[in-house]
Amino acid sequence: MAEFSLNDINQMHHLYRINLINSCSGYKSANLIGTKDTDGISNVAVFSSLTHMGSNPGLLGFFLRPTTVIRDTYDNIKTSGKYTVNHVYEDIIEDAHHTSAKYNSDVSEFDVTQLHEEYKDGFFAPFVKHSPIQMAMKFVEEYDIKANNTILLVGKIEKLYVPDSLIEKDGFINLSKAKVATINGLDGYAIPELKTRLEYQRPKNGFSHRDK
Repeated sequence: MAEFSLNDINQMHHLYRINLINSCSGYKSANLIGTKDTDGISNVAVFSSLTHMGSNPGLLGFFLRPTTVIRDTYDNIKTSGKYTVNHVYEDIIEDAHHTSAKYNSDVSEFDVTQLHEEYKDGFFAPFVKHSPIQMAMKFVEEYDIKANNTILLVGKIEKLYVPDSLIEKDGFINLSKAKVATINGLDGYAIPELKTRLEYQRPKNGFSHRDK
C-alpha cells in the first residue's frame, strides 16, 4: 500500500499532487451552475464542490477558488443574487466538462457547447435544458476560508424542478434513474447505481445511547 507523508505530498510534481488530493476525498457531485451578468451574457460552469447544508430552509454551499483572477460565476452571483444548480447527467458529460475552460467574460459557454439554456417562471439566471434536477437559487452569504483563500458561497433553494418519475413515495429522489453523474478527482466521471436504501438506525437493545 502506498503511503504519503506531508513532506512527500509537498515534494510532488504539482499536477500529480493535484490529482492525488482531489481524488482521495471520494466521489463528488457534478453540477452545472448557471448565471447571467448585467449585460445579459449567460455563463455556465461545472463545479464538484456542492454540498447540502440544511433542509429547513434548503441550503446548499459550494466553494470557489480565490477571486484574484476573473471569476464570472462569483461576480454574476454577487451582482444579481441569483443562480441555478443543474445536475450533470450521462449524455452531457463532455460538454459539461468543457465549461471548465477559461473563456473571456463576453463568451457564453452555452454558445461553445451543445448545452442549451432555458428560463423558467421569470427567474433571472439560466437553467441547463434537459438537466434532470434543476434548482433556482438565491445567494444568502459567503465565508472566506483563510487556510487557502477560497470562498464558501451559501445559497437558498427558491424552486426545485424534478421529474415525477424520479421521486419515490417518501420524497427520495432516485438519481440513478436519471443517470446523474459524479466526479472522481478533477476529470473522472462515473454514473452511480443505487444498490440499496437502509432504514433509520437506532441503538441495539442493551446498549446505552444518546440523542443525536
